[in-house]
Amino acid sequence: MDKKTWLKGGLALMLLGTTLSGGSFDAAQAAPAQEKNDFYNVIMQDGADPFMYRHADGYYYFTKTTGGNVTLWRSKTLTGIDAAETTVVETGGQNVWAPEIHRIDGAWYIYYAKDDGENANHRMYVMQNKSLNPLKGTWVDKGPITDSTNRWAIDGTVFKARGISYFVWSGWEGTENVRQVLYIARMGNPWTIDSPRVEIARPEYQWETNHSPNVNEGPQILVKGNQINIVYSASGSWTDDYSLGLLTAKNNSDLLDPASWTKRPDQVFKTGGGIYGPGHASFTTSPDGQEDWIVYHAAKRQGSGWDREIRTQPFTWNADKTPNFGSPLDPNQPIPLPSGEPERDRYEAEDGRLAGTAKVSQHADSSGGAKVGYIDTEESYVEVDVDVDKSGTYILYARTGNGTAGGNWSTLKLSVDGGPASDFFVTNQGWDNWGTSTQKMTLDKGKHTIRFAKGNGYAEIDGFDLFRIGK
Repeated sequence: MDKKTWLKGGLALMLLGTTLSGGSFDAAQAAPAQEKNDFYNVIMQDGADPFMYRHADGYYYFTKTTGGNVTLWRSKTLTGIDAAETTVVETGGQNVWAPEIHRIDGAWYIYYAKDDGENANHRMYVMQNKSLNPLKGTWVDKGPITDSTNRWAIDGTVFKARGISYFVWSGWEGTENVRQVLYIARMGNPWTIDSPRVEIARPEYQWETNHSPNVNEGPQILVKGNQINIVYSASGSWTDDYSLGLLTAKNNSDLLDPASWTKRPDQVFKTGGGIYGPGHASFTTSPDGQEDWIVYHAAKRQGSGWDREIRTQPFTWNADKTPNFGSPLDPNQPIPLPSGEPERDRYEAEDGRLAGTAKVSQHADSSGGAKVGYIDTEESYVEVDVDVDKSGTYILYARTGNGTAGGNWSTLKLSVDGGPASDFFVTNQGWDNWGTSTQKMTLDKGKHTIRFAKGNGYAEIDGFDLFRIGK
């Protein structure tokens, strides 16, 4: 759930679809790239409530809270989602939270919460698209999806068990914001609830009730064998205590009977390893289907509240068919790429050519132990020579930092082979607390020079990966 209108959500969209092509190459000797099968783990430098689904067509479909609309991303790679193609679906509402996209019975459905400007009027809604590609075709508003109480509702999700479809969401018991409870109901079709709502979880443990109002929200479904797992978020989403809990039931049980559900007494994923407030997760697989991955949001830095980023990491399974997420992985150690993703060439900024005030600084948390900063004047830049073995579409995946006073976003001016510069956005989360900025570009086979020059505000660059995603 997100209680903030994401003003920066549109910035990432400004990076998408930019085409930069080859021209002349600087005669200086290019520093050799390191071929890598790992990545630094921020897949979107801004955002909350991520939902990612890998479809049978081989594409990842992704959405997150963006404010007043539902934005969809479509990518062949999990880690390249930020630079993927997008479309915006208008909702006609305000405070649109935690959208999800599902493929059900030959059509696409978006489930999302919105209101009319008053939080008390938040309800769940559904849209349908019968196109094979949900970024095309027409989205049809199917209206609200609610039970007979028609109470406050957010974070709805769907699943099917023994041929019966169910809707699970977070809602209020009454008309006041006392606590958020998880409910389940049977569905008559993808846009209709046809049974009374049944409470299956409420905040009860200390880690769920340490902030007011008490919250259980963001339910997500993981099925393993006969075990149905509902992974949910608890505590205050605006705090570092936000974390994930677990409900379980057997597939062959009466899922509308509260007694069928068991709540784990402890969190299954919480603050640790330098990551704060991990929550509101979704689940997907690697491109080859061999690995399971959790995609979640976390605070950009300790105490940053609703200022969040999107991360991912693999997970395994316990013997009882419950997920084992472990702890959030160290943000300053690269992790293996999802199995089946293309390897990438990694270039260190400190190996580039510097101008103006730009200079190399040593830092233990930097890739290669050094970074380039002080790109502070109009004539300042760092440029790096690259060599690609095939023409095609590439993603530049850069580790960037911004601690500019005032908390605003910064930009670097990104150009290729002396061509026109585009804004390369860098979120503000403090110096030496790295995020990931991305850009999609078209490159001809051969050598190119990529330049990062002074833009608005101040930003540093640690290095970048370059990988091909298509012709």
